[in-house]
Amino acid sequence: MEVLILYCDTGGGHHTAALAMEEELKSRGHHVTMMDPYALTGKHAASLVGNSYIKLVQHSPKSFGAIYAIGEIYDKLPVHSPVYWANGKLAEAMDHYLQKYSFDCIVMTHTFPAQILAHINLKKQSYVKTLLIATDYTCTPFFEESSCDYYGIPAPDLEEEFVSRGVPREKILAYGIPVRKEFTEDNSKTESKKRLGLPEDKKYILLSGGSMGAGHIVKAAEVLEEFLNLNEEYQLTVICGSNQKLYQQLMDEYNGRDRIDILGFTDKMPEYVKAADIFITKPGGLSSTEAAVCGIPLIHLSPIPGCETFNAQYFEKHGMSLYVSKPGQELLDALDTLSDDSRSESMIKAQRDQISPKAAADFCDIMESICSK
Repeated sequence: MEVLILYCDTGGGHHTAALAMEEELKSRGHHVTMMDPYALTGKHAASLVGNSYIKLVQHSPKSFGAIYAIGEIYDKLPVHSPVYWANGKLAEAMDHYLQKYSFDCIVMTHTFPAQILAHINLKKQSYVKTLLIATDYTCTPFFEESSCDYYGIPAPDLEEEFVSRGVPREKILAYGIPVRKEFTEDNSKTESKKRLGLPEDKKYILLSGGSMGAGHIVKAAEVLEEFLNLNEEYQLTVICGSNQKLYQQLMDEYNGRDRIDILGFTDKMPEYVKAADIFITKPGGLSSTEAAVCGIPLIHLSPIPGCETFNAQYFEKHGMSLYVSKPGQELLDALDTLSDDSRSESMIKAQRDQISPKAAADFCDIMESICSK
């Protein structure tokens, strides 16, 4: 198959899910083209969209939450949103691209590309098949402002929510969220520690604010230092992602401190997750799925208002994480809870019962079947 994967760099999860699909498709011998559609009007446009989102989330998450709430209001109105019409301005460039290059199917891990395609009559492109994959455990605003052949959602029990928002039931594929094979490989905790050069006799807490280094990481680090003082068997690794300001702030405070390591961006996230005994992170849909696939006791911390709040609620409701909304008051209690082996084991069992590690393979199976017809 000739497959086009469209994503947006508004957070690392959408891009990472796209990479997981690319990895699976290429392993089956298919030819894959990956693209941020905003790049069709120049690299500056693509970086502007992505960087604007990242800066908003890092510096003013409440503002993002307000925008998200406005999006939910538009979903209830019988009119298309301004976002839909704004993305329609890229339709002409995308249409020219699709006429120049032939694809059997288009896979999308973000709503914006699906909105662009909604403005195009895809029948001109020999009935190319389209799949939009949700990367959060809720139906995000504008998701239904598309006309795809199929919609991938994270879990069967979310189907009614997506249908209520206008997604046709017969088009829904409740296969999960695609994760890279590095997370699904059955490496032991000991093996991961060896690969990272970490002492095998220590327990590890991993603290991360996702690819953007967002959330109450500074406050969480303060609480975790207190926890380390009371529990000598633990060490802490903090991953700051692309947030240079956060990295410098934590380095100024903790550099050289015993049992605390501060890292910026890393391409070894699968190893750090698998080496961890407890993972504390903001509730991104993709990062939460990766942790669950690895079977790691999980604490969700300070979500970005909007879809991440729903992610945290979904995981806690299903026993797959603990949700800490106020780290200064609640994080130590959550750590004490997960220090109980039976509680950690029950959480890992819930993760394995609820989260599929083979979503990418299942999506590829159905696209192969559809395109072969």
